[in-house]
Amino acid sequence: MENFISTHGMIISGAILLIAYIFIASEKIQKSVVALVGASLTMLLGLLPFKGYYDAQAHTYVRSVFDYIAFEVIFLLIGMMIIVHIASKSGVFKWMAIQLLKFTKGHPKLVLFTLAAFTAVASAFLDNVTTVVLMMPVTFVIAKEFDTDPVPFLITEVLASNIGGTATLIGDPPNIIIGAKAGLSFMDFVNELTLIVFLIFLVVVGVLILLFRKGLKATPEKMAHVANLDNSKTITDKKLMIRSMITLALVILGFVTHDKTHIDAYVFAVAGASFLLLFEKPKEIYKDVEWLTIFFFVGLFIIIGGFEANGGIAFLADGLIKLTHGSLDAATMLILWGSGLLSGVIDNIPYTATMAPLIAQVQHTIPYTGAGHHPLWWALALGACLGGNLTIIGAAANVLVSETAATKGHPITFMRFLKYGALTTFISLTLSSIYLYFRYLH
Repeated sequence: MENFISTHGMIISGAILLIAYIFIASEKIQKSVVALVGASLTMLLGLLPFKGYYDAQAHTYVRSVFDYIAFEVIFLLIGMMIIVHIASKSGVFKWMAIQLLKFTKGHPKLVLFTLAAFTAVASAFLDNVTTVVLMMPVTFVIAKEFDTDPVPFLITEVLASNIGGTATLIGDPPNIIIGAKAGLSFMDFVNELTLIVFLIFLVVVGVLILLFRKGLKATPEKMAHVANLDNSKTITDKKLMIRSMITLALVILGFVTHDKTHIDAYVFAVAGASFLLLFEKPKEIYKDVEWLTIFFFVGLFIIIGGFEANGGIAFLADGLIKLTHGSLDAATMLILWGSGLLSGVIDNIPYTATMAPLIAQVQHTIPYTGAGHHPLWWALALGACLGGNLTIIGAAANVLVSETAATKGHPITFMRFLKYGALTTFISLTLSSIYLYFRYLH
């Protein structure tokens, strides 16, 4: 049995990964359970050793199961989840949103643009699900004041959240995975992606305002009412607000100064979370950490580790090189568009976790002589994050908004979302292609 597994390890580990993908996509079983079952099988079958050891014959170190779990990703996620949850208790994010609305003087088109801009900027620093959770109550209030359908606002916000989350290391889980595997810092993402993400945001929101223009009308009375919304009681705990905002600012400063301090982002996130927990009841806060997401990551890293350890990633990397004939241009565009289309259909987290080690191998075979980091990483980041806008199941934020809207009596059907999501994804990937070509390939 042991000989059979060692001989056919790549096929067995590949089958576990493929079956896990199918169950994750079908959503018949909760995805963290799927990932943990797959991880258990990987370990029980001996596809990954429990302890690392030095192989004298191959002159290489054989990594253990724990070496394949990207703990920097896990701790960064937990730290940021705790910080954001504690900060949101003060009402500060809702206060910011209402202040922005008052600034628009109640003009519906400007309100839509402002909500989208706030969502995109917030999503660059908070996770997308948290951002849309904070924005939805404000959106329903505004739609009620305007006596209009909230769906155009909700669709625009969720598309903006996925676009904004693309810009930074912590904005979207795929970027956290890419940063850990490629050794990219917070500022690397900001320097390389902010400009193109900003351009994509402006074009996409401009097109959405044009498409939704018939529903973006209001009487002067309604505009005046929105402009004068009472925001005096939104902040429920001023001390908590001040404490959490200073902590969040210092954590982000830590991310920004990584190139100088050489302290990893997860260290700042955990330090900030630990400080804020000193003033809270930890049991209550820990309850709201998305543990399902955390265990999903742990299980997934082990499954993909089994596939990588048994030569699966190297096999796929070799196939990609042959398919693109070793061309950097072809590989970059294939990864960008392939990632964009696949991430709209399957969860972009397992997809990115599979692709990251593949690109780590391919980048050594497809040489890049230009300045900056290898463009294949940026193609993966743009494709995986922006592709989440394609369908209503493309990202967790999309699913959450559609479910919440349905309970409020405003269902967003798969086809209605697809109409705007597909256009947004096409615009985003086209602009990304132009950017990658002239920035790295030209």
